Amino acid sequence: MKFRISKEAFLDGLQKVQHVVSSRTTLPILSNVLLVAKDGRIQFTTTDLDVGITGSVEAQIDKEGATTLPAKRLVSIIRELPASEVEVSVDSKNHASIRCGPSFFKIIGLSETEFPPLPDFEGAKVFKIPQQTLRDGLKKTSYAISTDETRYVLNGIFASFREGKLTLVATDGRRLAMVDADLEFPASHETDVIIPTKAVQELQRLLGDAGEVIVKLSDSQISFTIGDSLLASKLIEGNYPNYRQVIPGDSNERVVIGREALLETVRRVSLLSSDKSNSVKLVFSENHIEVTANSPDVGEAQESMDVIYQGPPMQIAFNPEFLQAPLRALDTDDIYLDLIDEMSPGVLRIEGSFLYVLMPMRVTN
Repeated sequence: MKFRISKEAFLDGLQKVQHVVSSRTTLPILSNVLLVAKDGRIQFTTTDLDVGITGSVEAQIDKEGATTLPAKRLVSIIRELPASEVEVSVDSKNHASIRCGPSFFKIIGLSETEFPPLPDFEGAKVFKIPQQTLRDGLKKTSYAISTDETRYVLNGIFASFREGKLTLVATDGRRLAMVDADLEFPASHETDVIIPTKAVQELQRLLGDAGEVIVKLSDSQISFTIGDSLLASKLIEGNYPNYRQVIPGDSNERVVIGREALLETVRRVSLLSSDKSNSVKLVFSENHIEVTANSPDVGEAQESMDVIYQGPPMQIAFNPEFLQAPLRALDTDDIYLDLIDEMSPGVLRIEGSFLYVLMPMRVTN
């Protein structure tokens, strides 16, 4: 196989697929990227057997063919090349010669016949989702995915296609983020799936603001087609916990707070929370909050904010990182914090579809 391609296009194509490649793999072929040259394009594919991704870029093909080359090393070489046009030729032993200006590299690859194929989605359920809707939903929920591998069903995003809505949920047991969006699909397509973290991360890199993503669902796999990129992933098997039962009922008090101001205040104050007392306390009085943190061995910090609050004096403590995470992911001016009492979860909402449940921390006075 032989082709010529601009350095920028080559690097762009490789960077879209390189994150899937695992550095700790027992199968050498999984460290490689599959390159297929045909019809005026180079197609790139990588997989770790759980998640696979493929994309393509334009190139001048002198001789069609396919090979696999070490992904990370290829990216490092292409990134450092001096000139803009790259010429690649691969011989029958899968030895690739890369020429660019005065530079010459030879890399040893493996035959494309060893490369595991991506799953087939024949007869799968198909959904069309606006890219911006999915991107926005993942951004508002994915930070709450659990990293505790003993509770593997929580190591992903729960996606529920029911009653004309797509609902996305992530939780790690101490907080829960949920968003839903209207979506048209046939009633026969109603289903619930758990999309693993790695697929969610890759998807967030691929999604843009315009156009649609085509989602295909089989019994144990999911795929996302975005332009000329395709992401395929195994689903997490198991039953997601009933998240609706952790969402508190009617709250007693609602506080209206500027999102940016709360984020900055909590970030500053939490500089003086310690590993032992990793909490910030919110003390509410009429139209006012005092945000405090103290730890016996470090010191204390306090900052006050004006808010809209008409309820009785009250205080509640949260993990500062868990409080900041949704504030970073949202873009509204104001947020609503709904409270029942000091020991019940707080619920953060916005105008529109979003809900974040956060367990309070016990603080001894």
